[in-house]
Amino acid sequence: MCGAPVDLSFKNFSRLTDALTEEPTRGLRPLKRNSKSKYLSCSLRLNNNNITDLYDLQKTVSHFLSKPSHLAWLDLSFNKLTHIDQVLCELHALRVLYLHGNSISILSEVDRLTVLPHLHSITLHGNPVETNKTYRYHVISVLPRLKTMDFSAVTRQEHVMANIWHRGNTCSRGRKEKSPVTAGPSFL
Repeated sequence: MCGAPVDLSFKNFSRLTDALTEEPTRGLRPLKRNSKSKYLSCSLRLNNNNITDLYDLQKTVSHFLSKPSHLAWLDLSFNKLTHIDQVLCELHALRVLYLHGNSISILSEVDRLTVLPHLHSITLHGNPVETNKTYRYHVISVLPRLKTMDFSAVTRQEHVMANIWHRGNTCSRGRKEKSPVTAGPSFL
């Protein structure tokens, strides 16, 4: 079922609906189609375009793939995305997500992806979020099943350190939210 990726990269479109009139680029491995002319693939490349939002992502995936619910690998790198859209959370079979080289600036938006049970590889480098000094620990702590991040293996030690960082960050945030009047003694 997982044939060659459907490659719609370097097509210079800005809206996902523009992709619907494009033919995928031919790669080394031939793309196979079913009787309805949909591709027998679980990979979609939309990288190196000018995409600014993912409004029609489900429509695009359904247009090209014979089994859109089986999308496991999605490349949205080098576009003009500024947010991690909620529509990505509907891709429950997603294992690999490339978002590098975009304009994502709010680190906490990565938290949305926690609902993806199989996500094990993500790229976010080349986005403004990368400049946050807690960037790697934050991503690893909210996506505990990660095996690779930014094309680099996530080690067991990094998982442990990210969990420690997360617990410390959560505890200190909880203390800041309590006001001195309503907060009881710390030993309770």
